[in-house]
Amino acid sequence: MPPRATRDAAERAAREATDDPVGRLRDRTVRLWALTRRNPLFAVILATAAMLRAITMLGYQPAMFFNDSFDYLHVAMKPYPHPLRPDGYSFLLIILKPFHSFALVVGVQHLMGLAMGVMVYALLRRRFRLPRWGASLATVPFLLDAYQIQLEHLILSDTMFTFLVVCAVTVLLWHDRPTWKIAAALGLIIGVAWLTRSVGMPVLIGVMIYMLIRRTGWRMMAVTLAACALPVVAYAGWYKAENDKFTITESNGIFFYARVYKFADCHQMNPPVEEIPLCTEVGTRLPNSQDGIWNAASPLGRYPGERFSPEKNELANTFAKRAIMSQPGDYLKVIGYDFLRVFRWERTVFPDKATYNQYEFGETSSKLPNWRMDNDNTAADEAMAYEQGQARTRVVEPFAGIMRFYQDHFYMRGTGVGVLLLIGLAGMGAMWRRLGGMAFLPWSLGTGLLLAPAATAEFDYRYVLPAIPLACLAAGMAFSPEARGRMTGPPRRLAELLRRRKGATGTPTEPPAEPVEDKVPEPAAN
Repeated sequence: MPPRATRDAAERAAREATDDPVGRLRDRTVRLWALTRRNPLFAVILATAAMLRAITMLGYQPAMFFNDSFDYLHVAMKPYPHPLRPDGYSFLLIILKPFHSFALVVGVQHLMGLAMGVMVYALLRRRFRLPRWGASLATVPFLLDAYQIQLEHLILSDTMFTFLVVCAVTVLLWHDRPTWKIAAALGLIIGVAWLTRSVGMPVLIGVMIYMLIRRTGWRMMAVTLAACALPVVAYAGWYKAENDKFTITESNGIFFYARVYKFADCHQMNPPVEEIPLCTEVGTRLPNSQDGIWNAASPLGRYPGERFSPEKNELANTFAKRAIMSQPGDYLKVIGYDFLRVFRWERTVFPDKATYNQYEFGETSSKLPNWRMDNDNTAADEAMAYEQGQARTRVVEPFAGIMRFYQDHFYMRGTGVGVLLLIGLAGMGAMWRRLGGMAFLPWSLGTGLLLAPAATAEFDYRYVLPAIPLACLAAGMAFSPEARGRMTGPPRRLAELLRRRKGATGTPTEPPAEPVEDKVPEPAAN
């Protein structure tokens, strides 16, 4: 009689051949239940994470909004290359637009959040051979983090960007020697991530450095670069057709100006006449760096025209570079200050109460804004047109109250992010002969995603969250059998060396044996 596994496989093949949908569904259910039984702790964590996301969707209907949400939505309603940020996330909104449901949009984003947990768990369990409990615990900091859940419920690009980066890392780590098809898929994922958030470009650089360290081969690196360039170049071509400039945004200079706004000293810089309106004095500066962009009193307002015009972007970019070259120490100081702010234990109100409240599960919701998006529509008009109904967030109790309580007590503190990065760094140190080993990829990308805002704009709490899954992955890899063996190897070798030295000098290394009766020596042989 054939084994049970063989019989089951034969029965499944027979059902597929006879096109039995009920049987196929039963087979999938059985396989899912078997998978759950083999991974009980992760199944509980994943089910809890899914339940929290379901409660969020019931408590805050149909979705939650941030200031930036309405720019993405405006592009989705009337597609064009936005000068402030690339349109990758707006393309997702366009794809889901026929369903006229913000609830569907955030539902997809919540599924992305859960999928990130599955990818991290699968990598640590199958690729790096962690025990089930260890791989499961590595997913808790982002699967069960209240602010991660709230970010997934916002109409924002961050969840999609994080999901794409984790996908890219998973593809590359799962296939240490990728084929050209894997390399092409990797490049396409990074290209779409770049079009979702501009910080995707440093992700490409990090991946290229990793492939170089791992000696993946120049052919696979070339395939990855070419595949990444396809969507990016196509988008830049569209931008040129609309705005006569081959680029994906025209806002990098303005954000760069915000970075130097708080320390730029024109007495040291000696800027040309056309940049003098951007100068400020210590006593007249606004409280935060981002005020250099968004505040009505920003020096950028001294120039005529739109806030994000190409002319302003060029002037701001030149001014910012001049400030950095004149005051490199001050620039490094603000980078260090904002980077270290990530690791604070307490979560303080920043940059202002209005912005901070948009990251919180609130007791009430604000009205949709009446900002003019174009000559015909306001932000509220376009939100209601997308939803084809009332789009304002409705707070539904008791579900909303559950999430408010949860957010007050269960979230990832900044100090915890620092601990994860330190653990990952320790694991990389054990693999120093291999320049950090495979952990170099998630650790460097996670750290880079924390450094990039500090270097180019300003700290923001939402910019921290995309780095957490990568930090968790890097920390988990520090406990892989290979990393543990390399960490414990030197102490074992040192102990063995000390034992040998003691033996060579006559120092006893074991308790003396019990005395035995003297034996009469045998006569020597003739």
